[in-house]
Amino acid sequence: MDYKRLIIRGISYSQTQSGAYALLLEHEETGVKLPVVIGNFEAQSISLGLEKDIQPPRPLTHDLFAKFVTSTQYKLSSVIIYQILDGVFFSNLVFTNNITDEDLILDARTSDAVAMAVRFDAPIYTTEQVLNEAGILLEIEEKEEEQNYTEESFDEKADFTDKNTFSKFSTQELNQLLEDAVRDEDFDTAMRIQEEIKKRNRKIE
Repeated sequence: MDYKRLIIRGISYSQTQSGAYALLLEHEETGVKLPVVIGNFEAQSISLGLEKDIQPPRPLTHDLFAKFVTSTQYKLSSVIIYQILDGVFFSNLVFTNNITDEDLILDARTSDAVAMAVRFDAPIYTTEQVLNEAGILLEIEEKEEEQNYTEESFDEKADFTDKNTFSKFSTQELNQLLEDAVRDEDFDTAMRIQEEIKKRNRKIE
């Protein structure tokens, strides 16, 4: 399968889910971003894993598991985000035995998989299907036609935790809201807006 390599672009606090963060992955060749909602502990673990010079006083769970993997003569070869289902990403950890060169594949939460990847400097991949379903192109092209929306209509966007909120907007307004969410680094909201836009496009087809 032709996997697409991703890089970590950053972690931002979720503006719609208390205690949650958005991990932003990017496919360098196309610029498509993949936002993954993660918890506070996983966000901290990924951040510490990226900062190689910072060592916690006691090993975190991911540090402990990484040491166990190394002690058993394995290494983490890659992380593959292979599916998204109902907004949940599914990932595999691909370990390789240093002696026999055999692979061991384990299912994992994407947040845990990325936390392990940064500790082994392992590449992160996904499929073209996942990018098509959940990816967001942040460099949104400006439309030539004038945006016909009112300030009053955008005041209704306050409750973005309710998915039904998006049904109140036109597609043109949703595109503007998507651009606003991306600019504010509210990637989980941006992802839900994009899902609504894609759903409408499928109906048209």
